[in-house]
Amino acid sequence: MRIAMIGTGYVGLVSGACFSEFGVEVTCVDKDAAKIERLSRGEMPIYEPGLDHLVASNMAAGRLRFTGDLKTAVAGADAVFIAVGTPSRRGDGHADLSYVFAAAAEIGEALQQNGNERTLVVTKSTVPVGTGRRVERILQKALPAGRFDVASNPEFLREGSAISDFMRPDRVVIGTESEHARTVLRALYRPLYLFETPIVFTTLETAELIKYAANAFLATKITFINEVADLCEAVGADVQDVARGIGLDGRIGGKFLHAGPGFGGSCFPKDCQALVRTAEEMKAPLAIVDTVLRVNDARKRSMARRVVEACGGSVEGLTLAALGLTFKPNTDDMRDSPSLAFLPALSDAGATVRAFDPEGIAEAKKLMPELEYCTDPYEAMDGADALILVTEWNAFRALDLTRV
Repeated sequence: MRIAMIGTGYVGLVSGACFSEFGVEVTCVDKDAAKIERLSRGEMPIYEPGLDHLVASNMAAGRLRFTGDLKTAVAGADAVFIAVGTPSRRGDGHADLSYVFAAAAEIGEALQQNGNERTLVVTKSTVPVGTGRRVERILQKALPAGRFDVASNPEFLREGSAISDFMRPDRVVIGTESEHARTVLRALYRPLYLFETPIVFTTLETAELIKYAANAFLATKITFINEVADLCEAVGADVQDVARGIGLDGRIGGKFLHAGPGFGGSCFPKDCQALVRTAEEMKAPLAIVDTVLRVNDARKRSMARRVVEACGGSVEGLTLAALGLTFKPNTDDMRDSPSLAFLPALSDAGATVRAFDPEGIAEAKKLMPELEYCTDPYEAMDGADALILVTEWNAFRALDLTRV
């Protein structure tokens, strides 16, 4: 089978590489010529464990290639996946769908010029309910009925473990009313039958909402345990024991019950915001999710106050070591990282903040130029008055604190 993956961001690149590992011929498309050039040389634009080797092996096998030519990429493809960015729109929190609709229009125009084959167009990007129908209307302007089908196939990839998540998912969600689309996607995901992976077939709208509802629920779970952590501090309880005690309940589960400085990244904040805005428009407000966003933002900002209190009420003139800057371990993603909310505030309060992160320093320097950056954790801790463990990288689990 042959597919085209439009967009070589996190979702598009990982999905394209994993499909090629399944034996599918994959062409990844991006408008950024410099990025395509780097990818063609085997240089990864993101850090994701194992991705460089996966891309290199499938390029060598001839199953994976990169191009800026969308028209050539979609010619003869069984399916075309839209995996472009959907950032939060400035001002109102809605998902910005301009890249999705631009890609759909370009796909329609390319298919119009590519003969009479029937092509499945799949939305892989995280998009609000109703986007698939709008993609369908865009394609109808360029193509007659019977030339295309539309489906939603949301991704559920966690940064840092995305390859495993794709290869061994909890489930695959497919939204479409087309039997042809179901047949194509069943064939693409056939290798997962070996693991008896559940495949959920449903409507376009339902598939789109499943993705948002899943992320909102996980964000709620994180925020819940963070608020419980505050209560534990007040009453002298151990939040880790509380989390274990409730997580052993099969109805709850232990995942996402780790108290910390708040959630960040490219998905949870953006998707919760978009879901809240969609619900408001539909006159079905989601008060819980709206509250989760407000509580999470407040928690990230409160970390500076907690550090100040731990340092006796002032950090002026102190040197603080900060280990971990990315929003979670095993990624270089700084988007909405808690560190952005409180480390600059500590610098503004008069502290010298010396920071280290295994993968995130290059991006962190652009966002927090006021910090001092170190080459390893021991350099950051040398002579520091206090240590802040921000992100739980494995590299920090066995630090020799007798060295500092």
